[in-house]
Amino acid sequence: MPQVEPARSPGGAPVVLLHGQPGDRSDWDAVISCLPGSIDAMALDRPGYGENPCPATTVEDNARWLVERLEREQITDAVLVGHSYGGGVALAAAAMAPERVRGLVLLASVGPGCLTPWDTMLAAPVAGPMISVTAWSLLPWLARRYPDHTANPSWQALAEIHHAHGAVWRSFLFEQRELRHGFERWIAALQQASVPTLVVADSTDKVVPVATARALHEQLPCSRLELVHGGGHQLPRRIPQVIAAAITDFVESLD
Repeated sequence: MPQVEPARSPGGAPVVLLHGQPGDRSDWDAVISCLPGSIDAMALDRPGYGENPCPATTVEDNARWLVERLEREQITDAVLVGHSYGGGVALAAAAMAPERVRGLVLLASVGPGCLTPWDTMLAAPVAGPMISVTAWSLLPWLARRYPDHTANPSWQALAEIHHAHGAVWRSFLFEQRELRHGFERWIAALQQASVPTLVVADSTDKVVPVATARALHEQLPCSRLELVHGGGHQLPRRIPQVIAAAITDFVESLD
């Protein structure tokens, strides 16, 4: 069934939550349930995932889609929270429209040095499509048949992956290839904008190395780095209370 975007808190500090690759806005359900009423949280399906009718697209067009959404919602002081690939989208959107962004929270975010040999294989002309089709057609199906999959954050995340308007594997493959273009231009633009930024990472993350978080912290002015434990890469699903507390503290520090 189509998901319903969570109710917002009129008058609260607007916080926009962006999921990773693949994923959808349900990745943030547990975090939202831990946020105080003073925060107006809005979790979105990015293009290519969930109920978003748009196909997967570039980081730049993801950012344009997000800025247009902020304009439509008349949000001029958003805190953008991006997990993994969503962190790259948040970076680009903040660089594109700094006047609408009050702060950034980057959770296990892509960035400098994030590409691994595995990422290169996933973007390869032949191996990439074969792996993507196999993984993202089969894994969600298997996860949904795993007994008590809702009790395991990783299995639950796999089970909920979908795109109501297309194949998830196509979205994944497109974004995997887009990663090769890097994020240097967006980081360079943010160095001029000086948007307050919180970078959060777990040193046990096997998907995005903690060195990427350190590089983001070093290259982004007005940033601070917070290392957490017990979340691996799936920070919003594995340690939602910790992430909600980090978001809340950061938003309050902007007052």
